[in-house]
Amino acid sequence: MSSPLPAGDEPITDSRQLAAYLEAGCKPAELWRIGTEHEKFAFYKADHRPVPYEGPQGIGALLEALSRFGWERIEENGVLIGLRDAKGCSVTLEPGGQVELSGAPLQTIHETCDEVNTHLHQLRQVDAELGIGMVGLGFMPKWPRQAIPWMPKGRYAIMRDYMPKRGSLGLDMMCRTCTVQVNLDFADEADMVAKMRIGLALQPIATALFANSPFSEGQPNGFQSYRSHIWTDTDPDRTGHLPFVFEPGFGFERYVDYALDVPMYFVYREGRYIDASGQSFRDFLAGRLPALPGQYPTMSDWTDHLTTLFPEVRLKRFIEMRGADGGPWRRLCALPALWVGLLYDRTAMDAAAAMTADWTGEERATLRAEVPRHGLRTPFRDRTVRELALEVLGIARAGLQRRNQQDSMGADESAFLATLQDIADSGRSPADRKLALFRDEWDGQIDPIYEEFAY
Repeated sequence: MSSPLPAGDEPITDSRQLAAYLEAGCKPAELWRIGTEHEKFAFYKADHRPVPYEGPQGIGALLEALSRFGWERIEENGVLIGLRDAKGCSVTLEPGGQVELSGAPLQTIHETCDEVNTHLHQLRQVDAELGIGMVGLGFMPKWPRQAIPWMPKGRYAIMRDYMPKRGSLGLDMMCRTCTVQVNLDFADEADMVAKMRIGLALQPIATALFANSPFSEGQPNGFQSYRSHIWTDTDPDRTGHLPFVFEPGFGFERYVDYALDVPMYFVYREGRYIDASGQSFRDFLAGRLPALPGQYPTMSDWTDHLTTLFPEVRLKRFIEMRGADGGPWRRLCALPALWVGLLYDRTAMDAAAAMTADWTGEERATLRAEVPRHGLRTPFRDRTVRELALEVLGIARAGLQRRNQQDSMGADESAFLATLQDIADSGRSPADRKLALFRDEWDGQIDPIYEEFAY
């Protein structure tokens, strides 16, 4: 007997509905919003060990304690797995217990920083009671994969089994990485295409500026952003820099074609995840999905499937910029400032497009491959990525100044780029600075990173 469809969710009867779903994200500029997401590692202050879900000082207890601030509970099979509020903000768990804030869609980066600050203030109160700390880094600096506890979410169990079939680092991606990303709107298909192309071309520049994962299992790993490198050996079906975006004719339908060719992970029915790993959404559209023979997908199935694609820039009803390592409070605000400055001002967007217009597919691929190891020092033509970053920051700053969104003190959003400007001016990434501390002040020990860089 087939499982009933989610309430109010009708079957997809025409593949054109899939592109129409994406196109429904188009909105006029006055309705554009900024959604910022960031993850951080939870650790016990006593010994810096990762925090499991279970127990009176576990992640479950942390979520329970956070709920007193007015959050609504999110449960799966009776287990508390997240929190949400009426504004569209949520606290969720990544597979290895990374705690993520998925921010509400906000008008300004000033509001984003207020949101992040409120969240971290709540966390600090709860963490103090539980003996937990939080740190923003791109990769778990000390503990091996085997020491990381897994969170009790059904989709993660399916992904955990499937990942090793597609790459050697997928499980590390799941349980040992943290990122900060920003979600941005688009006006129409042409605007979406332009933003996708700029975002993909310049994503390595963001990776270099935010590079913050130079350690693995207590030692330098040879990378500026090991988190970024991990994506190169996670799953070739669903990762990468999407060369087809730069081809003539790219639009919503072409992205749908790409998404349909990415194998599925699961289907959600009656409160549980059904393993459909490796199976085809095209077969699902034809009623031939082996996991659910005779059933057809719903729009909820399509939106779930879109969340299992992991390119450097991801399209939903908005665009996700996904190339940055996790970091401290200031860089959590700097990431949206960078991309809003580039993509929410027409003059800045035109300048960014002109800057990257003659970059070849091979050059873009080389940047993607080399920046995780070499960061700002990566050569590009007769320049370096550091020099590119300085140019990009200049474009973004001018874009933010033209937006002229001021706080109560009269400061515009360009102030949030200061931390990135310092990185680009000095040529020293966050990874470089931590490596110097490890060598010169920490005596080759990694534990001080949990004390000096905790939120």
